Amino acid sequence: MKQYTFYVHGMHCASCVMVIEEVLREVHGVKNVKANLHTRIVVVEGEWKKTPNEVAEFLTSFVKKNGYTFSLEKEEKERKWNEFLYAFPIAVAFIIGFIFLQKIGLVNIITGGEVNYGTAFLIGLVASVSTCLAVVGGLALSLSANYAKGGVGWKPQVLFHGGRLIGFFILGGAIGLIGGSFHIGQTGSVVLGGLVAIVMLILGVNLLDVFHGIKRFQFTMPKMIGKKIMKERTVVNGITPFVVGAVTFFLPCGFTQSMQLYVLSTGDFIRGALIMFVFALGTLPILSALSFSSVNMKEKSWSGIFFKTAGIIVIVLALFNIINVLVVAGVINPVFNF
Repeated sequence: MKQYTFYVHGMHCASCVMVIEEVLREVHGVKNVKANLHTRIVVVEGEWKKTPNEVAEFLTSFVKKNGYTFSLEKEEKERKWNEFLYAFPIAVAFIIGFIFLQKIGLVNIITGGEVNYGTAFLIGLVASVSTCLAVVGGLALSLSANYAKGGVGWKPQVLFHGGRLIGFFILGGAIGLIGGSFHIGQTGSVVLGGLVAIVMLILGVNLLDVFHGIKRFQFTMPKMIGKKIMKERTVVNGITPFVVGAVTFFLPCGFTQSMQLYVLSTGDFIRGALIMFVFALGTLPILSALSFSSVNMKEKSWSGIFFKTAGIIVIVLALFNIINVLVVAGVINPVFNF
């Protein structure tokens, strides 16, 4: 039995830790595995008659489809500031366009500090190519691969995404009801609104991929729960795809958690259900593309510009929410007449 320590290239969030550990535990010869987000290191115990470099290549073959590679050398992160030359004007144009649509009454981005359906859909789109991609995308790919081996067609994928939409609707409504039973009030709404804004701000900065220390402040769910859900990806019978799609509601995606915090403050089943449904609808295009055609955004040459653009948009939305929370709390006067 030997212990190997490798640097992980491509790790960016707590979900990556869970994916790497669960995938490697199923590899023949692996006795124990422990990944660490802050150091970007994975420690593997196993029995192989290979050199450390050969073991790194061997284990990489199992996680490469998820966007990770193992190496004996530390990853030197290149910040690529020049990508902002393209990302910033694209993000500004996007935000101006949405504000224009809001002003003419077609889209409501922000009204009185609320997260509206347009915002929820936009956040869903961003989530589907960032934190959601790590775990939910991995689940979709795994289910598709398992059913493909059995000669099953497209129905499992449809069940997975249908379960996700319906699950988010029902569970989002349930969270709304829970919030209503607590009678949160204005003070509680201000606090929850502030938490949503902070979560979004951290996620947005993380998407920029220039301040790497911010990752340690990301909110995550208990690892035990996430691991239990991840194990379901290998089960391929009956209505399992539908159930797995529904329980992705509980996976550690920071964007999902920010929406759940907001829904808790609504105190309303319908409002909560629709917000979470529209958010899940925003994730649908990319996640369904993953399950049907194995699209991997991270491998695209323009992915850096895309993520930085998304990060700027999320940061702006977070700042709008912070301003609105301060306005509702009476700390400042209204800044924007949206």
